[in-house]
Amino acid sequence: MSSMNPLNPMPTAPTATPPATVRSIPDMAVPADTSRVLRNTYALLSMTLLFSAAVAAASVAMKLPAPGLLLTLGVYFGLLFAIHRLQNSGWALPAVFALTGFMGYSLGPVLSQTLALPGGAQTIALALGATGATFLGLSAWVLTTRRDFSFMGGFLFAGMVIAVLAGLAAVFFEIPALGLAVSGMVALLSAGLILFETSHIVNGGERNYVLATVSLYVSVFNLFTSLLALFGFGSSDE
Repeated sequence: MSSMNPLNPMPTAPTATPPATVRSIPDMAVPADTSRVLRNTYALLSMTLLFSAAVAAASVAMKLPAPGLLLTLGVYFGLLFAIHRLQNSGWALPAVFALTGFMGYSLGPVLSQTLALPGGAQTIALALGATGATFLGLSAWVLTTRRDFSFMGGFLFAGMVIAVLAGLAAVFFEIPALGLAVSGMVALLSAGLILFETSHIVNGGERNYVLATVSLYVSVFNLFTSLLALFGFGSSDE
């Protein structure tokens, strides 16, 4: 894992589903409850992304230190566990904002490192733009075609496990090339997870908008940090 991107990837666990063929159901209307889950998910996702960005900006401005890998993983998994336990409670929303705020704080030092590179601001803008375009494009495709990508669940889960183990090896053994390869792998897996998770909502597999929001947020976060590492590596070589 590259030194620029110590937080990448944050593991996700796509819901296991039986293998299925890709299918498109454009002629069926989206059920009312699915539409409600989608609306609530995108509304909460927008708020958490803005909140996370604000915390990250404050972290950069105050030059806060990186929390460290072990603390980051401990807080991340602890809050993720709390969100799953509280998913049907009013305390789920504060837990979601605590998680996304912490991830924004942990992103601050990574952004500071990138800004210290030649063309760092442009690198961040490029990674942000690429992340937004990828998320919007993939989401629009699934929402329009309503294709079922549930068959990808097992592959994506296995891929993220491998990426996490390889990323930890890159950090502890200080292998920049491995970290760069992991960033590329995570970027592809994150794009696949956006397809999988959006399809899961659209086809009625996810009814809890809190869990749906957290899954999409983590995928967007991993996609952004992976692209930031890749683009930042290119900038550092120029």
